[in-house]
Amino acid sequence: MLSFLCFLFFLIPLCIFPGSWWLICSLLFAVSFLYFFSFPYFFCWGNLSYFFGCDVISYGLVLLSLWICVLMVLASESVFRSGYFSGLFLFVVIFLVVMLYCTFSSISLLSFYIFFESSLIPTLLLILGWGYQPERVQAGIYLLFYTLLASLPLLVGILFIYGSLGSLFLCLLRGGVSVSSLFYVCMVLAFLVKMPMFLVHLWLPSAHVEAPVSGSMILAGVLLKLGGYGLLRVFPVLFSFGFSIGLVWVILSLVGGLLVSLFCMRQTDLKSLIAYSSVAHMSMVIGGIMTMSYWGVCSSFALMIAHGLCSSGLFCLSNISYERFGSRSLLINKGLVNLMPSMAMWWFLLSACNMAAPPSLNLLGEIGLLSGLVSWSWYLMFVLVFLSFFGAAYTLYMYSYSQHGALFSGLYSCSLGYVREFALLFLHWFPLNLVILSVDLSVFWM
Repeated sequence: MLSFLCFLFFLIPLCIFPGSWWLICSLLFAVSFLYFFSFPYFFCWGNLSYFFGCDVISYGLVLLSLWICVLMVLASESVFRSGYFSGLFLFVVIFLVVMLYCTFSSISLLSFYIFFESSLIPTLLLILGWGYQPERVQAGIYLLFYTLLASLPLLVGILFIYGSLGSLFLCLLRGGVSVSSLFYVCMVLAFLVKMPMFLVHLWLPSAHVEAPVSGSMILAGVLLKLGGYGLLRVFPVLFSFGFSIGLVWVILSLVGGLLVSLFCMRQTDLKSLIAYSSVAHMSMVIGGIMTMSYWGVCSSFALMIAHGLCSSGLFCLSNISYERFGSRSLLINKGLVNLMPSMAMWWFLLSACNMAAPPSLNLLGEIGLLSGLVSWSWYLMFVLVFLSFFGAAYTLYMYSYSQHGALFSGLYSCSLGYVREFALLFLHWFPLNLVILSVDLSVFWM
């Protein structure tokens, strides 16, 4: 694991050279492929190097982080073309990759917490430095205070675990800690805010709307998954108490996801619509994890990976439209099939994946979660039916309003996409539909 970390560290000096943009992009692709072949073929931790290692869960999320960060660089060519602190931008992206890599591969709960909080710094720099509007300062403050306020009790809970067990290594975290309701909330709240759960989700739409495309991609693609990963890591300690209170979180997240799906039907801002759809998808992930069943955990992990690729691709598409029209409003971004007919296919493919159409990984995750949640409590079927229906409805709303209708201001020209943009969208869509071919192996190793 340290070899990959050293590889990433040695990319930092390349940022000072003005023509190193595509070199760094190529090297990040290389490290992604090298990491792909280091799959841990066992059930416990492997590839151990000092305080770092990986199991199946951390392997999938580290690979997703590396892949999304490569696509971030590829999507932000406007920064490179304008020359607006492009070297500093590359440094922030590589620093973010390092923080995420260390977060997901930490085998100590304390080092996980440190890197979990450190990943907030480069995200904040991306929003404040390369955001589009003056309101990005307020969005950055929202992000900072929501996350920090919820994560300080987590540090107290981690120190309490160390006092009870004498160890913070993740592979040794089991029972033996006296779990009270206050301790349970302290350990869980930071991760629920990060996912985010309904009622603590208000920082996410504002951060997405003000962030550049790279910030939106990493927020939706990876940073929301930090919450789910953290829940999976601390639940061995909270296992006995979690059964008695899990129903509260499941109902709150699923009903909240249903309400957020209704909010999506009233959005006119493309990025805001995609951001709210992330909250709706993550509500099902929270419900699956809180059941603490094998089926729910495996399906939640599959949906986290699928949502990371799909929502990141949708943010890329909205940015492609924004670069042409200068607006994210659906009232202006309409009739795109007339302006960019070749992009209409990618809008359709990624919208189909967002509504869990076959053969995408979203379908596998949502079917597994529906099965796991209904088998856990039959009454949840009534909420899940509407949640699935409105999930498809707001995706169709987004696709039909953006692609059909008359072009705004009488534009009749044709704007073809760049090869870079088609490659970017293909690299989102292809893994999303390829992974399902080996899903039997994935479930076996989970």
